[in-house]
This record gives sequence, C-alpha cells and structure tokens, in this order.
Amino acid sequence: MLADIVDPLLSPALKPLWQAVHARLSTGRPVSRVRVGPLGLDQRTALADLLGSARLPGEKVDISLERLDEVLLERTGRDARDFVVQVIGPIGDRAAERREAAADRAELWDWFTTHPVISAQPALAEWAVGVRRTGLIDGSITRTKDELGKVLTVLAELPAAGRPLPAFADDVLNDPHALDDGTRRANLVLKALVAIYDVPAPVDAPERRALWERAGIADDQLSSTALAAGLRLAGDDVASGVLRLCADSGLAAVLTLQQLRATTAFTGAPSEVWVFENPSVLAVALDRFGVHCPPLVCTSGWPSSADILLLNRLREAGSALHYHGDFDGEGLRIAANVIARTGATPWRMSSADYLAAATDGPPVGRVTPVPWDPDLAGHLGEVGRAVPEERLAIALLDEIVQQLPKTNGGEGPGIVGTLP
Repeated sequence: MLADIVDPLLSPALKPLWQAVHARLSTGRPVSRVRVGPLGLDQRTALADLLGSARLPGEKVDISLERLDEVLLERTGRDARDFVVQVIGPIGDRAAERREAAADRAELWDWFTTHPVISAQPALAEWAVGVRRTGLIDGSITRTKDELGKVLTVLAELPAAGRPLPAFADDVLNDPHALDDGTRRANLVLKALVAIYDVPAPVDAPERRALWERAGIADDQLSSTALAAGLRLAGDDVASGVLRLCADSGLAAVLTLQQLRATTAFTGAPSEVWVFENPSVLAVALDRFGVHCPPLVCTSGWPSSADILLLNRLREAGSALHYHGDFDGEGLRIAANVIARTGATPWRMSSADYLAAATDGPPVGRVTPVPWDPDLAGHLGEVGRAVPEERLAIALLDEIVQQLPKTNGGEGPGIVGTLP
C-alpha cells in the first residue's frame, strides 16, 4: 500500500516541502523549480536524506521539480504532482480561477453599467462608475448583482406615486424595511437621485427625507399635482370631470395625486398629447386657443408623482406622448427622466432643433449625455448657450396645429376661424 511506502516521506519535517510543491503547482503556471524555506535543522536534514545529498541544504533552497519527480517515482511510483495530490489534496489552478473571476466581474459591471435604467438616464453614468469603483459587496459577485439589481428596480419605479417609503419598499422589493435610512441600498438609491437631480448630497435625515420626497416618496397625496390644458376624457370619475370642465372653460386643470389614483381608466383619451416642461407654454396656448386648446400636459420642471401617473395613464389609454423641454443641462436630464418613465417621444429636441434656435441665452450648466441624440450634449457644450422652451412656444404651438386634423376651415378640431 502507498502508506507503507511513503510513511518516511510523511514526516512533519518534509511537510513544508510538500506544501510548497502543492502551492506552486496550484498557480496554474509552468513549474520547473520550487523554493522552500526558511527551514530548521531537522527539516534540512530530512530534505538532504530525501534527495540523497551528502551536504545539508541552506535555510532556503530551490529544488528541481525534475529531481523531485525522479526520487518520488523511484520510491512511490508517482511523480511530484500525483504525490502531493495524495498527501495534501487536489491541485487547483489559481491562474484560471483568477481569469474566471475577472471575466465574471467584467460581466457583472458590463451588465450594470449598460442596464436599461442607466442607459435611459445618462445622468446615472457617473454614479454607476462610482458604484463600480467601490468594488464587490463582501467580495461576492452574486451578492453584488442581487443588491444592485434591487437598487435598479427601485430607480425604475421613481418618481413614485406619493407612497410612504415603507409601503413603496414593500410594493417594489417585498420588504417594508428594504430602504430603511442608513442601509446600503437606501444610500445607493439616494446617491443615484443626487446624480439625476444634480443636487448636493444630503447630509442629515431631514435632507434625505426631502430628496425622497422629490422622488415621489411621501405620505401626502394632495401636494403632488399635475397641470394640464385642453385635455378631455369621457369618464364619469372626478379627474375626467375636472379636465372636461376646465377644457370647456378654456382654463388649465390641476389634478392631485389623490384624484388621479381614484381614476381607474382614462376613457376617451386623445390620440396625441403634447408634454411641456414650463407652465408658461400652457399659458400661451390657453391665451391663443381658449376652449379649443389641444391636449397639453406640463411637468413644471422635474415631474411630480402626479405627472408620471397622469402620463402613464394616458399612454396606457392609447395616447402618444410628445415631450419638449428646455435646451440646457437640467432640461435634458428632465427630458430623459420623463421619457424613461413614461415612454414619451422626444419632440423637437434634436441637435438640428437646438442649433437652429441657439443664439444668445443663459449658460447651459452641467450637460450629460442624451439617449435619443448622441450629438446633442456635445453641441450644447460647444455653443454653451441654453434655449429656454418659452422662446420656442409660438413655433411649437404652430406645429401642433398643423399636425391636428383641420375642421370648419380652422386651425384644428373645433378651432373656428383664424386665431392669433
């Protein structure tokens, strides 16, 4: 039996040699010599006896693997590799393991940085780089992907519809404590919101609550509102009634999140809805069209929970949403946010539209990449001048009128005569 043959080879004095051989072979790289040491007197003596040397080796010694194979083959019928497998255990391949681990990490970060949630809002690109820079969570690829997947799931649902944070966390992650203050997940989401809204990082609990509220996490269903004009629905619910009454009076309608939540279906939604960033555009439209105003919605800057709910309900009812906003850094981030959350189509928001309108204006501010036009951010950076949406209001409204079906010889459906 092998044990009878190798017992002298299993003495504690030779254990450092077998461990060194095992470690070197487990690197996965070619091995010709193995360095052992520092060795004590009894270990040096055992090594000299093994190799048949008349002289003691030094405290540190390089041993030829070929010579070791010769000795072991003669005494055990096994070479060094087979021998250390028997006495220590399977030989690994750390080089292959490192390559595999590196490939797995690369796959993880590629999945993360190209995720649709991040691609849809390029303002998150820098945040994603920062997350990658922090490395794996507890050194685990599986745990990191699971955690980041939950964070991305949360971001895909923001801005929320005015839900309390525990209720929102329970709805999205099946755990009311999943976004508790101070948790890694909550901190990652808040850092992402800082990037999206381009605001300073919160430094205390009140500032963190304020940032959550900006993303639609709140107990209040009344302060979150949506602004619309010329939007008529056929339903008998409160929101439809408010919209019809205001449209028939040539007035803007303000709907609360509570009213929108109480509306289960947007019956008779228009086929086309135009969405603007600035309320002044709706004011110009109402002055011009009055009771014949085409269906318009305004986000008033960053969309509220009510805005997102209204637009998504319209889209679900079959309305095509066309979005326009300011040509500046924040305006493009707002546009990306609205488009990502509602499926709206950018309208008159191309490089050509910007360059045709850019003359003089305020600075553009911090500009981030634009999903729908890869060149637009570069043009804003080069020209350096913002184009406020208000400057384009008349031209935009003219285009809406041209797209609407003409009836009664007027500018659009039910628009009688020539309007200013």
